[in-house]
Amino acid sequence: MDVVNRFLNGLRAALSSEELEELNTACGATKEDIDALRAKYPNCPESLISLLENIDGTYWRKYGENRIAVCILGSDVDEYPYYLLSIGQMLESSKEEEDVSYLLEYEEEEEAVDPKINREGLLPGKYLHFSDCMNNGGTSRLYIDFNPSDEGVCGQIIRYLHDPDEYAVIANSFDEYLQDLIDGGFIYLENEEE
Repeated sequence: MDVVNRFLNGLRAALSSEELEELNTACGATKEDIDALRAKYPNCPESLISLLENIDGTYWRKYGENRIAVCILGSDVDEYPYYLLSIGQMLESSKEEEDVSYLLEYEEEEEAVDPKINREGLLPGKYLHFSDCMNNGGTSRLYIDFNPSDEGVCGQIIRYLHDPDEYAVIANSFDEYLQDLIDGGFIYLENEEE
């Protein structure tokens, strides 16, 4: 996957030497885990699979004797770098419904849910939670949406942001999402070092 290779090369160049050393202890997901992900999410983007074949998570993920916590992803909110969840973490955290209806109760809050997102919310088996922001996901999380509204596209990337709560589509595909991070020069990693 060209975009994944470009992303990984750019990421490695943008990380601090300490973060890179920590990330270099990571390894890719097992074939069994990848098969389990594909079985549950047959529409899972090949670029995400390829990324997981290289790095099976950076969110307090244990690899042998090493436990790593390296933010490698970003979003349209530059001040928050994000961790990549492992396949196990993705499958576990995607079991529950993500309700958006509380944001639709008041007319002025309608802007808090992108019209490309299904008003039923993010339903189990119809989305994949793949990333948490640097504060353990309390402020922001990222999802791949397989059940969009008529205005959206299957596989779009949704960013949830807390306070005020908002669900927004930030890319039409995982490939586009990675390309946006590359094109943005990994600026979210620079903010983390400050």
